[in-house]
Amino acid sequence: MFPAGGSFPGSRGACFAQILMKNLPAPSEINPTYKPPSTLTGPRKHDSDKQERRSFKFGPCKPKLMHKELIDRYMNGEMNAVSLLHQLSQNLQFQLNIKETVTTGNVPGLYFAFCVVIDGVEYKTGMGITKKEARLKAAKLALDDLLPTLGSHKSALPEASDVPPPLPVKEEPSMSDIHSSRAVYERKNPINLQIPNAVRDQLTKLVNRHPVFSDCVGTTAAFVIQSSSGCEVVGLGTGNFNAKECVSSNGRIVHDSHAVVTARRSLMRYLYRHLLMFFSKNGSLTEKSIFQQNISGNLLSLKSGITLHLYMNQLPKGAAEIPSKLRLKPLSISAWHVNNEISLHVSVGGKVFSVLSSDFDHSTCNVVSMSSTDKITQWQVLGYQGALLSHFIEPIYVQSILIGDSCCSETRGMEMSVSQRVEGITSQLPMFYCLMRSQISLVPSVVTCSGSSQLTHGINWSEGDSSLEVVDGLEGKTMEESPFKSGSALASRLCKAAMLHRFKLVSKEAQRQDLLATSSYREAKRMAKPYQEAKNVLRAYLYQQGFGSWLEKSSVSDNFSM
Repeated sequence: MFPAGGSFPGSRGACFAQILMKNLPAPSEINPTYKPPSTLTGPRKHDSDKQERRSFKFGPCKPKLMHKELIDRYMNGEMNAVSLLHQLSQNLQFQLNIKETVTTGNVPGLYFAFCVVIDGVEYKTGMGITKKEARLKAAKLALDDLLPTLGSHKSALPEASDVPPPLPVKEEPSMSDIHSSRAVYERKNPINLQIPNAVRDQLTKLVNRHPVFSDCVGTTAAFVIQSSSGCEVVGLGTGNFNAKECVSSNGRIVHDSHAVVTARRSLMRYLYRHLLMFFSKNGSLTEKSIFQQNISGNLLSLKSGITLHLYMNQLPKGAAEIPSKLRLKPLSISAWHVNNEISLHVSVGGKVFSVLSSDFDHSTCNVVSMSSTDKITQWQVLGYQGALLSHFIEPIYVQSILIGDSCCSETRGMEMSVSQRVEGITSQLPMFYCLMRSQISLVPSVVTCSGSSQLTHGINWSEGDSSLEVVDGLEGKTMEESPFKSGSALASRLCKAAMLHRFKLVSKEAQRQDLLATSSYREAKRMAKPYQEAKNVLRAYLYQQGFGSWLEKSSVSDNFSM
């Protein structure tokens, strides 16, 4: 959906707080009656005649319409992001430029990119099908960072009163202040309330039909589609375990049943369903599909106005849980310690180990899965659709990752893990692939986390399913008590064999004889050349940055056919 080069880079150079402080007038220019306390600046000499005739200049914007009111109007939908940025630049006297940029792998005439420049510092880049869409995305992305910063510098902003507040000491705000103001803003963001509400409603409907499984939702993840009609949950999963058995040779065992992995496989079922709708001979079904033909090539893309979001009620296992005091400095003297904390991790028997740790012995493990954090890192680069679906569609990325963990006070570990570890990789990726820097936010929790629960089973559901399926995470199979069972073998509808079956159905509808001729699941995946190239680049990049090697499962698990 986004071409290579379409990543959303973070701010570079001076932060907005520094820009804001730099552009505030000197105390002598603000008000003739204001004298800073001697403990801060000492006495100053003024020309009283000149000072009495001097007043603070707010620019074209009237003094009564201050930054708080402007932001409120923006949050209420009365002003768009571009207009708000321009108004703030006039009120706070900083230079603003929203300029069109050129990105690696850009397709002329089809994709546009704009970045926000504040006092010469490039801040955010947004991409879209049209110039207007790209400009608005860039402005929104910049505001996502700027508004929390404004919230933590209220005393530094000029207000509409006769006597402005004292100018604060020029120092950076504490990390606790920044995270506190950011958390408040994130929770007030309308979409950050709509998505958890949609997840809660869907989860409640499913559990109310089968209350016996209400204890399965302690760890929940869901994918939500946002469109003009609102927010809709399209894939949901719960769970916290890996299978205890050896790797399956027939593709009918689910090896990783952690919530976000289960939700992602439920999302893939949803994508297969809409591909079948698109390729059907029924015009009304094709129209209802979320996909459209991309005139730039043979791959389909999401229709304009449709965005995907990921919700999790817990931080994923792995590097996202690192202590907040760590900083990402791969070239520093403490690089080994930092890398060991935010390195790749593996999940074995309910425990998580760094791949760099001496405590982890891969040779003694039957089943090993990369941590949920590392899998999200991979999906942020390769897309959430996987190899098989990439034969038909462009990479599918999430616009935001929402964390509803009531025990979590910040998302620094998550941001470092899924974005900063692979910063700079986009230019090395094939067309349409990029590092997607999704907005990571703290939001209200959908369900209370139950750390003491020892239940090994979890549920999965995809939009269009008549009932939920309950899978025993340790066995990797559907439970006998599950409302949905695919057959006497109890193979889950999320297993690889089930995915291969759907892949063959779509290949038939799309009249892709080359894909129908594949002899195994493994061959079908390997034929997705751009995807495999991007995956190889990603894993080599992580290794070169010192985060360890990505551990592969036995090839036996993919070497099966229908």
